[in-house]
Amino acid sequence: MTRYVALIDGKPGAFGVVIPDCPGCAGMGDTIEDALDNAAEGLRDWMEAIEAQGGAAPVPRSMEAVRAEAEADPDTGEVLYATVPLIRDLGRPVKANLSLDSGVLAAIDATARRLGVTRSAMVELLAKRGLPAFG
Repeated sequence: MTRYVALIDGKPGAFGVVIPDCPGCAGMGDTIEDALDNAAEGLRDWMEAIEAQGGAAPVPRSMEAVRAEAEADPDTGEVLYATVPLIRDLGRPVKANLSLDSGVLAAIDATARRLGVTRSAMVELLAKRGLPAFG
């Protein structure tokens, strides 16, 4: 999975994330986790727009390269660094056989019922929300 380095700044209630390798791609949120989730969604949408215009996905730079550039810029304040995964919606469902603890599966099913979605949709939502946190 492709990951892009992200810069995070802000304070509780107002965090921002920018992805320097993808100009204009950003995310915001009340928490760092929310901002990273929104940045992952923004990255997917940004990439789809670039490719729809005939562009290509930029090659992600290393953490060291992005950090060196940010530290050399006098306008860069205090930032945290993370990586944001490019999670594409390809519109091609595939079957996957997963083994989960029965208690975890029960919690997934209960939440899916409460939200009115299928188990598969719930697992997909959890993965999309959880993957950015493991940057």
